[in-house]
Amino acid sequence: MTPLRPEGVVIRGRRVITGDGVRPASVHIVDRRISALSTYDAPPDGVEEIDAGDAVVMSGVVDTHVHVNAPGRTAWEGFETATRAAAAGGVTTLLDMPLNAIPATTTADALRQKREEAQGKTVVNVEFIGGVIPGNVEQLEPLARAGVRAFKCFLTPSGVDEFPAVTERDLREALPVLARIGLPLMVHAEDPALLLASPANGSRSYSTYLASRPVAAEHSAIALMIRLLERCPTPVHIVHLSSASSLALIRSARASGLPVTVETCPHYLTFAAEEIADGQTAFKCAPPIRDGDEREALWRALIAGDIDLVASDHSPCPPAMKDTDGDFFAAWGGIASLQLSLAATWTGARARGVGVERIAQWMSTAPARLAGLSQKGSLVPGNDADVIIWDPDARFVVDPSNLRHRHHITPYAGRTLVGVVRATYVGGRKVFSESSSPSNRSA
Repeated sequence: MTPLRPEGVVIRGRRVITGDGVRPASVHIVDRRISALSTYDAPPDGVEEIDAGDAVVMSGVVDTHVHVNAPGRTAWEGFETATRAAAAGGVTTLLDMPLNAIPATTTADALRQKREEAQGKTVVNVEFIGGVIPGNVEQLEPLARAGVRAFKCFLTPSGVDEFPAVTERDLREALPVLARIGLPLMVHAEDPALLLASPANGSRSYSTYLASRPVAAEHSAIALMIRLLERCPTPVHIVHLSSASSLALIRSARASGLPVTVETCPHYLTFAAEEIADGQTAFKCAPPIRDGDEREALWRALIAGDIDLVASDHSPCPPAMKDTDGDFFAAWGGIASLQLSLAATWTGARARGVGVERIAQWMSTAPARLAGLSQKGSLVPGNDADVIIWDPDARFVVDPSNLRHRHHITPYAGRTLVGVVRATYVGGRKVFSESSSPSNRSA
């Protein structure tokens, strides 16, 4: 990590994403904050000057959906590897999910333990999400006072015993408390009644796994959340939307004034079910990756503004939990993509004629707003100096061995992506430089 120069630094470029769009500009940084925006050729007043040239200068990515898995399951990831991968991918702030850690972040004491675990191990900003599980309603206000930025619940089994799913009765108890607190509830929205049981002997067939978690389950769970919000309006955020079919419900709820937001993930925007061979468990996640028509419908909804943001849902695990002889039902359901989320999303956006300013909206501004991070997410004087420089025209081939995640399992292996992060600054400090890492070298 490069020490901060107290006298300041100026980052200039010909493609700086500001509130006015993409334009030549200079970003002036003093004391960890953006002190001013000026013209590209403004004199730097004797401070350090960084010229990004034609690379994009953008507010750092805010990833609101990351499973760091610490404490308790640091063999899965951990704060040191997660935040280094984040920095290499242009992520300057991540929100750590409450599950897969032991203890799960469902009490204020568990949050304290998680903060202690993170101490001295992070190179980007880390914020925390609290959990809503059966029986912990009395812990929600203490968690909010202790500084969580949001809450998370599962309507289906989460995959770990420490974080059980909530029922409709649990939500009826929790929502009035959350309404008073005012923090969003992030919801894993699948109706367990509509999920199919695993085959007795498992299955290597991706189509069998896909059929076990139908679109109808996602639709039904979102409908339930909207019915509950009609009784008790409180901010709800639907995580990892895999199908656009439920967006009519969400549009109607928003038109009625209900505070509902929704995200999708790079893997739903990149892959298609018909391209996944049997036994390729690196692609397993829940909800599952659906077909190419669903992928295109998600892109149309994202571009139209029906989907608010893109988050990684980085959910890693040890290799043995994916290496199940190709059995999709035995494999852990999660995709590690923290370092690749910006490039993967931009690759798809660029192919569809979308400009870089939309990437800033989907991956910086909107997530910062969701998390209540008012001084992040955009290059505005007074905001935190979390800045990335990335080349939107450079291509690279994903080499798993160059990823900074603890484990190198990825469905992106061998895939050509567009968008190479050249440098990442957190509070004005350089925490990643492309020149010092092989992970994003251009192909």
